[in-house]
Order: sequence, then C-alpha cells, then structure tokens
Amino acid sequence: MNAPDQAEDLVYFEFTFVGSAVRVAAIDGATGRETVVMGPANASTADLQRLALAKLNANLARNGADR
Repeated sequence: MNAPDQAEDLVYFEFTFVGSAVRVAAIDGATGRETVVMGPANASTADLQRLALAKLNANLARNGADR
C-alpha cells in the first residue's frame, strides 16, 4: 500500500522581520505557488498565518488549482 502524497496538503510559511513589520510567505507544497502578506511585527503568528493561507487559497482558486 502506497502512502498518499502529502505534499498537496502541505503549506510552508516563511517569516521575515523587516523593522517593525513582518513579511509572511505562504508556499503551496503541491504547486510551489507563493503569496506574501505584510503585517505588524507584534501581530500573532496564528493571525498572520491565517491571513497568508487565505490569500494563498484565493490565489489557487482564482487560477484553477483549488485546494
């Protein structure tokens, strides 16, 4: 029995602090598509991830790669 390819459900997050802001990149594991959001450095990690994921999902749906 083969394990299902989990890359299609995997999303990578990259946080880069830029002064008083943070740049959050969400990268889809299956397609490699990336979206970026910016937020205040003191915002919660969960909120920034949720925002970046929503933007990534919208981008994928708009371009025919719905998750």
